[in-house]
Amino acid sequence: MSKRHTAGADFRTKGVMLLLAGLLLLAGCGERPAFTPPPPPKVTVGRPVRQPVTEYLEFTGNAQAMNTVQLRARVAGYLKQVYFKDGDLVKKGQLLFLIEPDAYQARLAEAEAEILRQKAALEHARTEVKRFQRLVDQKAGAQADLDNWRFQLASAQAALKAAQAKRDMAKLDLEYTRITAPFDGRIDRRLKDPGNLVGAGDNTLLAEIMQIDPIYFYFTINEADLLRLMAESKRSPLETGKVKVPLFLGLANEKGFPHQGHLDYAGTGVNPTTGTLQLRGIFPNPDGKIVPGMFGRIRGSVAGKTTEQLLVPKTALGYDQLGYYVLVVGENNIVQRRAVKPGTEVGDRQVIESGLHGDELIITDGLIKAFPGRPVTPVAETAGNKEQGTGKRE
Repeated sequence: MSKRHTAGADFRTKGVMLLLAGLLLLAGCGERPAFTPPPPPKVTVGRPVRQPVTEYLEFTGNAQAMNTVQLRARVAGYLKQVYFKDGDLVKKGQLLFLIEPDAYQARLAEAEAEILRQKAALEHARTEVKRFQRLVDQKAGAQADLDNWRFQLASAQAALKAAQAKRDMAKLDLEYTRITAPFDGRIDRRLKDPGNLVGAGDNTLLAEIMQIDPIYFYFTINEADLLRLMAESKRSPLETGKVKVPLFLGLANEKGFPHQGHLDYAGTGVNPTTGTLQLRGIFPNPDGKIVPGMFGRIRGSVAGKTTEQLLVPKTALGYDQLGYYVLVVGENNIVQRRAVKPGTEVGDRQVIESGLHGDELIITDGLIKAFPGRPVTPVAETAGNKEQGTGKRE
């Protein structure tokens, strides 16, 4: 092919490319397509419901052992044996520690032997008193000898009582070498190992044992709620022990209040600094699930009072710097923030004490997509979308 022909082809190719570039430039100078905003986000809505609700007060408290005892060595000696593992559940009367008993067994035997000796001395003194009494009556003996034996008789009686007291002390000391559990409970770790000298010069602490079934839960009630309860129940804190007011307890990782107990103590007065009264509930704890020191939520009824209340799903309730609120779908599907005052929890719903009338459309799912002042597309709440939605803000 000739060079002239090749140059012509290149020229035609460049011409086509320039033509295409011009067409594209003309197209770009035309009208641009209008921007279409996305549709408002879909949210699940529902109306508040009204139903009878038993009024409750809720408190926060912490668990404490019903009884706590420090096990100490009451006699001196070498610790011979430990009969438990650290953290064991133990039974009342179970042997826990044994202090070497040999020396105390010997002292008990010595005390019992002394009693026998004093009994013999007492019997001899009685015989002599009787004999010298006859001699004095027959004017064959001296009154001084009779008086002396009467003194010996009294001394023998006193010596026998002293020997018996020593024997009792020796028995106690021997019993103190066996340290047993004072009640059913859970024992802490041992503080002394076998072979150590304990009880010499002080009552050596060996371990601590706690009774945790049942277990106490302490909490406080403010003065306003206290006065309200007293007015509605017509009872004072002095009557706490007479009426078993039911209480319900839930631990931090538990839903609801699965543990049931009752109120068994109220403090003697309101703390003037905090304006609260200390209360105590008692709860069964057979599996030891409630550990002393744990915090929990306590619920108590307000004198069994039941009233008609307005409820919304708990997922519809939000909280920010201004307080609790719900999002309401208003006119033209515009979202509105409505401040509310929450009350008692009833299952998966929350009582709303104020802020709603009851005919509002509440956003129950999709809160993360809804913002006050912006439109949304409301979808009626059904069993299906109610189960799927979380309604939580992130």
